[in-house]
Amino acid sequence: MAAKPAISIVVPVYDEVENLPHLHRAIADAMELAGVPFELLLIDDGSADGSGEEADRLAALDPRVRVVHFVRNYGQTAAMSAGFRLARHDVLVSIDADLQNDPADIPMMLGKLDDGYDLVCGWRRSRQDRFLDRKLPSILANRLISRVSKVPLHDYGCTLKVYRREFLQDIPLYGQMHRFIPIYVTWAGARLVEVPVRHHPRTRGTSKYGLGRVFRVLLDLLTVKFIRDFYVNPIYFFGYAGFASIFAGFVAAGGALWMKAAYGTWMHKNPLVVLAGVLVLLGFNSFFFGLIAEVMIRMSFEIQGKQPYRIRSVVSATAVADLPPGVPVRAPRARGAAALALADGGEPEADGGSEGR
Repeated sequence: MAAKPAISIVVPVYDEVENLPHLHRAIADAMELAGVPFELLLIDDGSADGSGEEADRLAALDPRVRVVHFVRNYGQTAAMSAGFRLARHDVLVSIDADLQNDPADIPMMLGKLDDGYDLVCGWRRSRQDRFLDRKLPSILANRLISRVSKVPLHDYGCTLKVYRREFLQDIPLYGQMHRFIPIYVTWAGARLVEVPVRHHPRTRGTSKYGLGRVFRVLLDLLTVKFIRDFYVNPIYFFGYAGFASIFAGFVAAGGALWMKAAYGTWMHKNPLVVLAGVLVLLGFNSFFFGLIAEVMIRMSFEIQGKQPYRIRSVVSATAVADLPPGVPVRAPRARGAAALALADGGEPEADGGSEGR
């Protein structure tokens, strides 16, 4: 039996000192039982409860464990970004340190990669959390994100995911963007699948999430929406806003003129006149912002040598130059009579029925 490829498991850690030894044991047991070589990256996100020291102790006992210490708390997205960048292997796994996700589900999720998927997302179908402040906001957020992004998932907030590294390299991770990784990799052409995973009640430590994160998620969702629809051509976003503002300004001006004609309202006493001027000026300012954004986007692509597209594969009978690294080139498959002719070593027949088309 061929040896299974090694994986990198990334764990953001923030004040989880009681859970760390149990998490390490659970991951080691699950991976050893499945015969999967692994490295474990513990990202100490500015913990103040001794989690950093406990992580160092585990690293001293197990050479498969590596620890990254942040100088302060930067948040889960930053911790995951650091782990992905420092990981050594091409298959990455992310999981929380609170032991609510079960490391025993990882081998099952790795099997989905063998089925041709590039990202496997965990779905906490039987989530063991409080309803009002944890489950209900999550349900509403998942529906909103799925509707806006056109990438339907039941559980964007589940950290337990398995990734192919190639699809994470160019993803910008800021704010609370880690929950939107499935959206970014889908835009990049990755094949995604969601699978139910086990979820356990928290038995040690305290949750770091509250209702305050809802507003941060909404703001980040606006960013994702803008990047999806307007990143390459921001002039469209600002242009639409500019036209809408100018139109509203003319409507306000028309209302002021109608009030003057119908009721004799003095123009200098009518707030609609001021509103009309402000809206028209805002509209023209939106056009200028759009032009500036267009210039900045083009400079970004040219300076970094990036292209506004991603190639999955190329079908060509001859060599192709200037392809990005890692893009496969396949020879075309001959079909029908042409295939028979080529199989016999002859030339494919020309299509004589194309005249008059």
